[in-house]
Amino acid sequence: MSQKPKPEPKPSHGLAACPGCAEPLDSGDRFCGACGHDLSAVPAAETEPDRPTVAIVAPVVWPAAPPREAGSLSTATQHPGDLPGTDSGGRDLPTMAVRTDGPPVSPPASTPAPASGGDFELAAPDPRTAVQVDPPQAPAQAPAQAPDQESPQAPAPAQAPAAAALCVACRAGRVDTDGYCENCGHAQPRERDHMEQELGTVAAVSDRGLRHHRNEDAFAVSATTLPDGSPASLAIVCDGVSSATRPDEASAAAAQAAGAALLAALPRGIHPQQAMHEAIVAAAEAVNSLAEEPGQDGAEHDPHRNSPACTIVGSVVADGLLIVGWVGDSRVYWVPDDRTTPAVRLTEDDSWAAQMVAAGLMSEAEAYADERAHAITGWLGADAYELDPHTAAFKPDRSGIVVVCTDGLWNYAEGAEDMARILPPDAAGRPLGAAQVLVGHALDGGGHDNITVALLPFTVSPLGAGSA
Repeated sequence: MSQKPKPEPKPSHGLAACPGCAEPLDSGDRFCGACGHDLSAVPAAETEPDRPTVAIVAPVVWPAAPPREAGSLSTATQHPGDLPGTDSGGRDLPTMAVRTDGPPVSPPASTPAPASGGDFELAAPDPRTAVQVDPPQAPAQAPAQAPDQESPQAPAPAQAPAAAALCVACRAGRVDTDGYCENCGHAQPRERDHMEQELGTVAAVSDRGLRHHRNEDAFAVSATTLPDGSPASLAIVCDGVSSATRPDEASAAAAQAAGAALLAALPRGIHPQQAMHEAIVAAAEAVNSLAEEPGQDGAEHDPHRNSPACTIVGSVVADGLLIVGWVGDSRVYWVPDDRTTPAVRLTEDDSWAAQMVAAGLMSEAEAYADERAHAITGWLGADAYELDPHTAAFKPDRSGIVVVCTDGLWNYAEGAEDMARILPPDAAGRPLGAAQVLVGHALDGGGHDNITVALLPFTVSPLGAGSA
Protein backbone atom coordinates (compact mmCIF):
# COMPACT_ATOMS: atom_id res chain seq x y z
CA MET A 1 0.00 0.00 0.00
CA SER A 2 1.67 3.17 -1.15
CA GLN A 3 2.04 6.11 1.16
CA LYS A 4 3.07 9.73 0.88
CA PRO A 5 4.31 11.94 3.74
CA LYS A 6 1.62 13.70 5.73
CA PRO A 7 1.27 17.45 5.12
CA GLU A 8 2.85 18.24 8.49
CA PRO A 9 5.45 15.56 9.28
CA LYS A 10 6.97 15.12 12.68
CA PRO A 11 10.05 17.26 13.35
CA SER A 12 12.09 14.26 14.42
CA HIS A 13 13.50 12.65 11.31
CA GLY A 14 15.78 10.10 12.91
CA LEU A 15 18.76 10.96 10.71
CA ALA A 16 22.28 11.53 11.91
CA ALA A 17 23.34 13.26 8.72
CA CYS A 18 21.67 15.01 5.80
CA PRO A 19 20.95 12.57 2.94
CA GLY A 20 21.83 15.33 0.49
CA CYS A 21 25.22 16.56 1.73
CA ALA A 22 26.05 14.40 4.80
CA GLU A 23 25.99 17.45 7.12
CA PRO A 24 25.41 16.40 10.79
CA LEU A 25 21.82 16.98 11.94
CA ASP A 26 19.95 17.55 15.17
CA SER A 27 16.78 15.57 15.85
CA GLY A 28 14.57 18.67 15.64
CA ASP A 29 15.91 19.99 12.32
CA ARG A 30 13.35 20.41 9.56
CA PHE A 31 15.87 21.53 6.94
CA CYS A 32 19.59 20.95 6.50
CA GLY A 33 21.54 24.05 7.51
CA ALA A 34 24.19 23.41 4.86
CA CYS A 35 22.25 22.57 1.70
CA GLY A 36 18.66 23.32 2.67
CA HIS A 37 17.48 19.74 2.11
CA ASP A 38 13.85 19.27 3.20
CA LEU A 39 14.15 16.65 5.94
CA SER A 40 10.38 16.21 6.12
CA ALA A 41 10.65 14.36 2.81
CA VAL A 42 12.54 11.53 4.50
CA PRO A 43 10.02 8.88 5.66
CA ALA A 44 10.26 7.61 9.20
CA ALA A 45 11.05 3.96 9.78
CA GLU A 46 8.04 1.70 9.39
CA THR A 47 7.04 -0.80 12.04
CA GLU A 48 5.87 -3.39 9.56
CA PRO A 49 8.57 -5.72 8.28
CA ASP A 50 7.85 -5.20 4.61
CA ARG A 51 7.60 -1.37 4.89
CA PRO A 52 4.71 -0.32 2.64
CA THR A 53 5.77 2.24 0.07
CA VAL A 54 5.81 5.96 0.73
CA ALA A 55 6.18 8.77 -1.77
CA ILE A 56 9.10 11.17 -1.50
CA VAL A 57 8.33 14.78 -2.27
CA ALA A 58 11.67 15.89 -3.73
CA PRO A 59 12.00 15.74 -7.54
CA VAL A 60 14.14 12.85 -8.73
CA VAL A 61 16.80 13.21 -11.40
CA TRP A 62 17.03 9.78 -12.97
CA PRO A 63 20.37 8.70 -14.45
CA ALA A 64 20.60 8.23 -18.18
CA ALA A 65 19.63 4.80 -19.42
CA PRO A 66 22.58 2.56 -20.23
CA PRO A 67 23.25 1.94 -23.94
CA ARG A 68 21.36 -0.99 -25.34
CA GLU A 69 23.18 -3.66 -27.30
CA ALA A 70 21.38 -5.32 -30.20
CA GLY A 71 19.69 -8.54 -29.11
CA SER A 72 20.52 -7.93 -25.44
CA LEU A 73 18.15 -8.18 -22.51
CA SER A 74 20.51 -6.54 -20.03
CA THR A 75 17.62 -4.23 -19.19
CA ALA A 76 14.16 -5.53 -18.44
CA THR A 77 12.37 -3.34 -20.95
CA GLN A 78 12.90 -2.43 -24.59
CA HIS A 79 12.62 0.92 -26.31
CA PRO A 80 9.06 1.56 -27.46
CA GLY A 81 10.36 3.08 -30.70
CA ASP A 82 10.71 -0.52 -31.84
CA LEU A 83 6.94 -0.59 -32.22
CA PRO A 84 5.63 2.65 -33.72
CA GLY A 85 2.04 1.48 -34.20
CA THR A 86 -0.78 3.58 -35.59
CA ASP A 87 -3.27 6.08 -34.27
CA SER A 88 -7.05 5.88 -34.58
CA GLY A 89 -6.78 7.16 -38.16
CA GLY A 90 -4.33 4.50 -39.26
CA ARG A 91 -1.33 6.86 -39.31
CA ASP A 92 2.09 6.01 -37.93
CA LEU A 93 3.02 7.30 -34.48
CA PRO A 94 6.58 8.66 -34.89
CA THR A 95 5.83 11.80 -32.86
CA MET A 96 4.70 10.12 -29.67
CA ALA A 97 7.18 7.39 -28.84
CA VAL A 98 7.19 6.76 -25.13
CA ARG A 99 10.41 5.56 -23.54
CA THR A 100 10.87 3.72 -20.30
CA ASP A 101 13.59 5.97 -18.95
CA GLY A 102 12.22 9.48 -19.45
CA PRO A 103 9.51 11.74 -20.92
CA PRO A 104 8.03 11.28 -24.41
CA VAL A 105 10.57 11.85 -27.16
CA SER A 106 10.47 11.97 -30.95
CA PRO A 107 12.21 8.95 -32.50
CA PRO A 108 14.12 9.04 -35.76
CA ALA A 109 12.05 9.32 -38.91
CA SER A 110 12.86 5.74 -39.78
CA THR A 111 13.19 3.07 -37.11
CA PRO A 112 14.90 -0.14 -38.25
CA ALA A 113 13.51 -3.44 -37.18
CA PRO A 114 15.38 -4.59 -34.06
CA ALA A 115 17.46 -7.69 -33.86
CA SER A 116 16.11 -10.62 -31.94
CA GLY A 117 17.74 -12.69 -29.30
CA GLY A 118 17.65 -13.79 -25.72
CA ASP A 119 14.36 -14.80 -24.18
CA PHE A 120 12.31 -12.39 -26.29
CA GLU A 121 12.05 -11.75 -29.97
CA LEU A 122 11.16 -8.10 -30.51
CA ALA A 123 8.35 -7.44 -32.91
CA ALA A 124 8.94 -5.66 -36.19
CA PRO A 125 6.77 -2.60 -36.90
CA ASP A 126 3.32 -3.75 -37.91
CA PRO A 127 1.06 -0.73 -38.47
CA ARG A 128 -2.60 -1.51 -38.97
CA THR A 129 -5.40 0.28 -40.71
CA ALA A 130 -7.94 1.47 -38.17
CA VAL A 131 -11.43 0.03 -38.42
CA GLN A 132 -14.37 1.73 -36.79
CA VAL A 133 -16.40 -0.64 -34.64
CA ASP A 134 -19.23 -0.27 -32.19
CA PRO A 135 -18.09 1.15 -28.83
CA PRO A 136 -17.16 -1.64 -26.41
CA GLN A 137 -18.92 -2.11 -23.15
CA ALA A 138 -17.47 -0.64 -19.97
CA PRO A 139 -15.26 -2.99 -17.93
CA ALA A 140 -17.14 -5.20 -15.54
CA GLN A 141 -16.90 -4.41 -11.88
CA ALA A 142 -15.09 -6.92 -9.72
CA PRO A 143 -17.48 -9.02 -7.63
CA ALA A 144 -17.50 -8.21 -3.97
CA GLN A 145 -18.22 -11.61 -2.47
CA ALA A 146 -16.10 -12.73 0.45
CA PRO A 147 -14.14 -15.97 -0.11
CA ASP A 148 -16.18 -17.99 2.39
CA GLN A 149 -19.53 -16.37 1.79
CA GLU A 150 -22.28 -18.55 0.39
CA SER A 151 -23.83 -17.42 -2.85
CA PRO A 152 -27.35 -16.20 -1.99
CA GLN A 153 -30.27 -17.73 -3.85
CA ALA A 154 -32.14 -15.56 -6.29
CA PRO A 155 -34.71 -13.72 -4.15
CA ALA A 156 -38.41 -13.83 -4.82
CA PRO A 157 -39.94 -10.59 -6.06
CA ALA A 158 -41.29 -9.71 -2.63
CA GLN A 159 -38.14 -10.76 -0.75
CA ALA A 160 -35.52 -8.22 0.30
CA PRO A 161 -32.04 -9.45 -0.74
CA ALA A 162 -30.32 -7.71 2.17
CA ALA A 163 -32.47 -9.49 4.76
CA ALA A 164 -31.56 -12.89 3.30
CA ALA A 165 -27.81 -12.39 3.73
CA LEU A 166 -26.24 -14.81 6.21
CA CYS A 167 -23.25 -14.11 8.44
CA VAL A 168 -19.97 -15.41 7.02
CA ALA A 169 -18.79 -16.26 10.56
CA CYS A 170 -21.63 -18.22 12.19
CA ARG A 171 -23.54 -19.00 8.96
CA ALA A 172 -26.78 -18.71 10.97
CA GLY A 173 -27.47 -15.09 11.85
CA ARG A 174 -28.82 -12.52 9.45
CA VAL A 175 -26.77 -9.45 8.60
CA ASP A 176 -28.29 -6.20 9.79
CA THR A 177 -28.23 -3.01 7.76
CA ASP A 178 -25.24 -1.79 9.78
CA GLY A 179 -23.11 -4.67 8.46
CA TYR A 180 -23.07 -6.77 11.67
CA CYS A 181 -24.53 -10.21 12.36
CA GLU A 182 -27.68 -10.15 14.51
CA ASN A 183 -26.69 -13.50 16.02
CA CYS A 184 -22.95 -13.35 16.80
CA GLY A 185 -22.22 -9.66 16.21
CA HIS A 186 -19.46 -10.42 13.70
CA ALA A 187 -18.67 -7.56 11.31
CA GLN A 188 -19.21 -8.64 7.72
CA PRO A 189 -16.61 -8.17 4.98
CA ARG A 190 -16.99 -4.92 3.14
CA GLU A 191 -17.50 -4.83 -0.59
CA ARG A 192 -13.81 -4.45 -1.47
CA ASP A 193 -12.29 -6.59 1.27
CA HIS A 194 -11.99 -9.49 -1.14
CA MET A 195 -12.69 -9.31 -4.89
CA GLU A 196 -12.30 -11.88 -7.63
CA GLN A 197 -13.00 -11.83 -11.35
CA GLU A 198 -12.29 -14.32 -14.12
CA LEU A 199 -12.76 -14.16 -17.86
CA GLY A 200 -11.64 -16.76 -20.35
CA THR A 201 -8.20 -15.21 -20.80
CA VAL A 202 -7.54 -13.20 -17.64
CA ALA A 203 -8.26 -13.38 -13.92
CA ALA A 204 -7.62 -11.17 -10.89
CA VAL A 205 -7.90 -11.37 -7.12
CA SER A 206 -7.65 -8.54 -4.59
CA ASP A 207 -7.63 -8.91 -0.81
CA ARG A 208 -7.48 -6.44 2.09
CA GLY A 209 -4.72 -8.39 3.80
CA LEU A 210 -4.38 -8.97 7.52
CA ARG A 211 -3.14 -5.64 8.86
CA HIS A 212 -5.15 -2.88 7.16
CA HIS A 213 -8.71 -1.77 7.89
CA ARG A 214 -9.69 -1.44 4.23
CA ASN A 215 -8.60 -2.48 0.76
CA GLU A 216 -7.09 0.45 -1.13
CA ASP A 217 -6.17 -1.61 -4.21
CA ALA A 218 -8.36 -1.92 -7.30
CA PHE A 219 -8.24 -3.73 -10.62
CA ALA A 220 -9.93 -3.91 -13.99
CA VAL A 221 -9.70 -6.95 -16.25
CA SER A 222 -11.41 -7.45 -19.56
CA ALA A 223 -11.18 -8.94 -23.04
CA THR A 224 -11.96 -7.54 -26.46
CA THR A 225 -11.08 -8.07 -30.11
CA LEU A 226 -8.85 -6.25 -32.55
CA PRO A 227 -10.10 -5.04 -35.94
CA ASP A 228 -8.98 -8.29 -37.57
CA GLY A 229 -11.03 -10.30 -35.08
CA SER A 230 -8.09 -11.60 -33.05
CA PRO A 231 -8.54 -11.59 -29.25
CA ALA A 232 -6.94 -9.18 -26.80
CA SER A 233 -6.92 -9.32 -23.02
CA LEU A 234 -5.98 -6.60 -20.54
CA ALA A 235 -5.40 -6.09 -16.86
CA ILE A 236 -5.00 -2.89 -14.85
CA VAL A 237 -3.92 -2.91 -11.18
CA CYS A 238 -3.84 0.19 -8.98
CA ASP A 239 -2.51 0.72 -5.44
CA GLY A 240 -3.89 3.64 -3.44
CA VAL A 241 -1.41 5.95 -1.72
CA SER A 242 -2.55 5.43 1.86
CA SER A 243 -1.23 8.72 3.25
CA ALA A 244 -3.32 10.61 0.70
CA THR A 245 -7.02 11.31 1.09
CA ARG A 246 -9.49 8.73 -0.27
CA PRO A 247 -6.85 6.38 -1.68
CA ASP A 248 -9.45 3.67 -2.23
CA GLU A 249 -11.45 6.01 -4.45
CA ALA A 250 -8.30 7.02 -6.35
CA SER A 251 -7.35 3.43 -7.18
CA ALA A 252 -10.91 2.54 -8.21
CA ALA A 253 -11.22 5.60 -10.44
CA ALA A 254 -7.85 4.97 -12.09
CA ALA A 255 -8.53 1.28 -12.74
CA GLN A 256 -11.95 1.95 -14.21
CA ALA A 257 -10.74 4.81 -16.42
CA ALA A 258 -7.70 2.93 -17.72
CA GLY A 259 -9.69 -0.22 -18.42
CA ALA A 260 -12.38 1.71 -20.29
CA ALA A 261 -9.77 3.59 -22.33
CA LEU A 262 -8.12 0.35 -23.45
CA LEU A 263 -11.47 -1.21 -24.33
CA ALA A 264 -12.27 1.82 -26.46
CA ALA A 265 -8.87 2.04 -28.18
CA LEU A 266 -7.92 -1.54 -29.04
CA PRO A 267 -10.91 -2.39 -31.28
CA ARG A 268 -10.24 0.80 -33.25
CA GLY A 269 -6.81 -0.40 -34.32
CA ILE A 270 -4.73 1.87 -32.10
CA HIS A 271 -1.41 0.21 -31.40
CA PRO A 272 -1.59 -1.48 -27.98
CA GLN A 273 1.45 0.41 -26.70
CA GLN A 274 -0.02 3.77 -27.62
CA ALA A 275 -3.35 2.64 -26.18
CA MET A 276 -1.60 1.83 -22.89
CA HIS A 277 0.01 5.27 -22.80
CA GLU A 278 -3.35 6.95 -23.38
CA ALA A 279 -5.00 4.72 -20.76
CA ILE A 280 -2.55 5.85 -18.10
CA VAL A 281 -3.20 9.47 -19.05
CA ALA A 282 -6.95 8.85 -18.73
CA ALA A 283 -6.40 7.24 -15.33
CA ALA A 284 -4.39 10.26 -14.18
CA GLU A 285 -7.16 12.61 -15.25
CA ALA A 286 -9.72 10.52 -13.37
CA VAL A 287 -7.67 10.70 -10.17
CA ASN A 288 -7.02 14.42 -10.61
CA SER A 289 -10.75 15.04 -10.88
CA LEU A 290 -11.28 13.59 -7.40
CA ALA A 291 -9.35 16.50 -5.89
CA GLU A 292 -11.71 18.94 -7.60
CA GLU A 293 -14.97 17.41 -6.38
CA PRO A 294 -17.06 19.83 -4.29
CA GLY A 295 -18.20 19.13 -0.78
CA GLN A 296 -15.03 17.51 0.51
CA ASP A 297 -13.41 18.19 3.87
CA GLY A 298 -11.26 21.25 4.17
CA ALA A 299 -8.33 19.03 5.06
CA GLU A 300 -8.29 17.85 1.46
CA HIS A 301 -7.79 21.40 0.24
CA ASP A 302 -5.01 22.50 2.56
CA PRO A 303 -1.89 24.19 1.14
CA HIS A 304 -0.10 20.87 0.95
CA ARG A 305 -2.77 19.46 -1.39
CA ASN A 306 -2.71 15.97 0.04
CA SER A 307 -4.91 14.90 -2.86
CA PRO A 308 -6.18 11.40 -3.70
CA ALA A 309 -3.39 9.42 -5.30
CA CYS A 310 -2.47 5.93 -6.47
CA THR A 311 0.01 3.97 -8.56
CA ILE A 312 -0.91 2.09 -11.71
CA VAL A 313 0.42 -0.85 -13.68
CA GLY A 314 -1.15 -2.67 -16.60
CA SER A 315 -0.61 -5.17 -19.36
CA VAL A 316 -2.19 -5.96 -22.71
CA VAL A 317 -1.79 -9.27 -24.54
CA ALA A 318 -2.80 -8.79 -28.18
CA ASP A 319 -1.71 -9.97 -31.63
CA GLY A 320 1.36 -11.80 -30.31
CA LEU A 321 2.53 -8.73 -28.39
CA LEU A 322 2.98 -8.21 -24.68
CA ILE A 323 2.55 -4.55 -23.66
CA VAL A 324 3.22 -3.14 -20.20
CA GLY A 325 2.72 0.33 -18.76
CA TRP A 326 3.14 1.77 -15.30
CA VAL A 327 3.64 4.72 -12.95
CA GLY A 328 4.79 3.84 -9.44
CA ASP A 329 6.09 0.64 -7.88
CA SER A 330 3.53 -1.99 -8.85
CA ARG A 331 5.06 -4.56 -11.19
CA VAL A 332 4.71 -6.92 -14.13
CA TYR A 333 6.56 -10.24 -14.26
CA TRP A 334 6.92 -12.65 -17.18
CA VAL A 335 6.99 -16.33 -16.20
CA PRO A 336 7.45 -18.82 -19.10
CA ASP A 337 5.45 -22.02 -19.02
CA ASP A 338 8.77 -23.83 -19.36
CA ARG A 339 10.17 -23.12 -15.90
CA THR A 340 13.67 -24.07 -17.05
CA THR A 341 13.62 -20.72 -18.86
CA PRO A 342 14.34 -17.72 -16.60
CA ALA A 343 11.47 -15.49 -15.55
CA VAL A 344 11.85 -11.73 -16.07
CA ARG A 345 10.57 -8.60 -14.37
CA LEU A 346 9.31 -6.26 -17.10
CA THR A 347 8.93 -3.02 -15.13
CA GLU A 348 11.28 -0.75 -13.20
CA ASP A 349 9.97 0.78 -9.99
CA ASP A 350 9.49 4.51 -9.60
CA SER A 351 11.09 4.32 -6.17
CA TRP A 352 14.03 5.51 -4.11
CA ALA A 353 15.64 2.06 -4.18
CA ALA A 354 15.40 1.79 -7.96
CA GLN A 355 16.93 5.26 -8.29
CA MET A 356 19.89 4.31 -6.11
CA VAL A 357 20.50 1.10 -8.07
CA ALA A 358 20.17 2.82 -11.45
CA ALA A 359 22.63 5.52 -10.39
CA GLY A 360 25.15 2.90 -9.27
CA LEU A 361 25.15 4.21 -5.71
CA MET A 362 23.95 0.97 -4.12
CA SER A 363 23.53 -2.66 -4.97
CA GLU A 364 19.98 -3.92 -5.23
CA ALA A 365 20.32 -5.79 -1.94
CA GLU A 366 21.62 -2.68 -0.16
CA ALA A 367 18.97 -0.39 -1.63
CA TYR A 368 16.03 -2.59 -0.73
CA ALA A 369 17.37 -3.12 2.77
CA ASP A 370 17.24 0.64 3.40
CA GLU A 371 14.23 2.07 5.24
CA ARG A 372 13.65 4.44 2.31
CA ALA A 373 13.51 1.64 -0.26
CA HIS A 374 9.76 1.77 -0.85
CA ALA A 375 9.50 5.55 -1.12
CA ILE A 376 7.80 6.05 -4.48
CA THR A 377 8.89 8.76 -6.88
CA GLY A 378 5.96 8.56 -9.29
CA TRP A 379 2.20 8.35 -8.79
CA LEU A 380 -1.12 9.54 -10.19
CA GLY A 381 -2.76 12.48 -8.44
CA ALA A 382 -3.24 16.23 -8.49
CA ASP A 383 -0.09 16.74 -6.40
CA ALA A 384 2.09 14.49 -8.58
CA TYR A 385 4.88 15.84 -10.71
CA GLU A 386 4.62 15.98 -14.48
CA LEU A 387 3.03 12.74 -15.63
CA ASP A 388 5.57 10.41 -17.21
CA PRO A 389 3.92 7.10 -18.15
CA HIS A 390 6.35 4.27 -18.80
CA THR A 391 5.47 1.76 -21.51
CA ALA A 392 7.31 -1.11 -23.12
CA ALA A 393 6.50 -3.73 -25.76
CA PHE A 394 7.70 -7.31 -26.14
CA LYS A 395 7.11 -10.23 -28.42
CA PRO A 396 7.84 -13.40 -26.44
CA ASP A 397 8.96 -16.41 -28.44
CA ARG A 398 7.29 -18.88 -26.08
CA SER A 399 4.13 -19.24 -24.02
CA GLY A 400 3.93 -18.05 -20.46
CA ILE A 401 2.04 -16.09 -17.81
CA VAL A 402 1.99 -12.33 -17.29
CA VAL A 403 1.79 -11.47 -13.57
CA VAL A 404 0.51 -7.94 -12.81
CA CYS A 405 0.63 -7.12 -9.09
CA THR A 406 0.96 -4.58 -6.31
CA ASP A 407 3.77 -4.61 -3.76
CA GLY A 408 1.44 -6.40 -1.36
CA LEU A 409 2.39 -9.52 -3.34
CA TRP A 410 5.89 -8.85 -4.61
CA ASN A 411 7.09 -7.93 -1.11
CA TYR A 412 6.85 -11.69 -0.52
CA ALA A 413 8.28 -12.73 -3.91
CA GLU A 414 10.48 -9.88 -5.04
CA GLY A 415 12.74 -11.53 -7.57
CA ALA A 416 11.46 -12.90 -10.85
CA GLU A 417 12.71 -16.35 -9.88
CA ASP A 418 10.78 -16.06 -6.59
CA MET A 419 7.59 -15.20 -8.44
CA ALA A 420 8.10 -18.14 -10.80
CA ARG A 421 8.60 -20.47 -7.85
CA ILE A 422 5.27 -19.62 -6.17
CA LEU A 423 3.23 -19.44 -9.39
CA PRO A 424 1.42 -22.77 -9.91
CA PRO A 425 2.63 -24.66 -13.02
CA ASP A 426 -0.94 -24.93 -14.35
CA ALA A 427 -1.58 -21.18 -14.12
CA ALA A 428 -2.28 -20.89 -17.85
CA GLY A 429 -5.15 -23.35 -17.59
CA ARG A 430 -6.68 -21.96 -14.40
CA PRO A 431 -5.62 -18.34 -13.93
CA LEU A 432 -8.15 -17.61 -11.16
CA GLY A 433 -6.97 -20.52 -9.05
CA ALA A 434 -3.37 -19.51 -9.59
CA ALA A 435 -4.15 -15.90 -8.58
CA GLN A 436 -5.79 -17.21 -5.41
CA VAL A 437 -2.63 -19.19 -4.65
CA LEU A 438 -0.47 -16.07 -5.03
CA VAL A 439 -2.72 -14.05 -2.73
CA GLY A 440 -2.64 -16.91 -0.24
CA HIS A 441 1.16 -16.87 -0.33
CA ALA A 442 1.17 -13.18 0.68
CA LEU A 443 -1.39 -13.81 3.43
CA ASP A 444 0.66 -16.73 4.75
CA GLY A 445 3.69 -14.44 4.77
CA GLY A 446 1.93 -11.95 7.05
CA GLY A 447 -0.45 -10.03 4.79
CA HIS A 448 0.98 -6.69 5.90
CA ASP A 449 -0.43 -4.88 2.88
CA ASN A 450 -3.36 -4.99 0.51
CA ILE A 451 -2.74 -7.69 -2.10
CA THR A 452 -3.81 -7.58 -5.73
CA VAL A 453 -2.69 -9.74 -8.65
CA ALA A 454 -3.94 -10.29 -12.20
CA LEU A 455 -2.79 -13.11 -14.47
CA LEU A 456 -2.86 -13.06 -18.28
CA PRO A 457 -1.85 -16.25 -20.11
CA PHE A 458 0.24 -15.61 -23.23
CA THR A 459 0.13 -18.31 -25.89
CA VAL A 460 2.48 -18.48 -28.85
CA SER A 461 0.79 -19.90 -31.93
CA PRO A 462 2.59 -23.01 -33.23
CA LEU A 463 4.50 -23.04 -36.51
CA GLY A 464 4.44 -19.27 -36.86
CA ALA A 465 0.69 -19.02 -37.07
CA GLY A 466 -0.72 -15.55 -36.54
CA SER A 467 0.85 -12.12 -36.94
CA ALA A 468 4.61 -11.72 -36.96
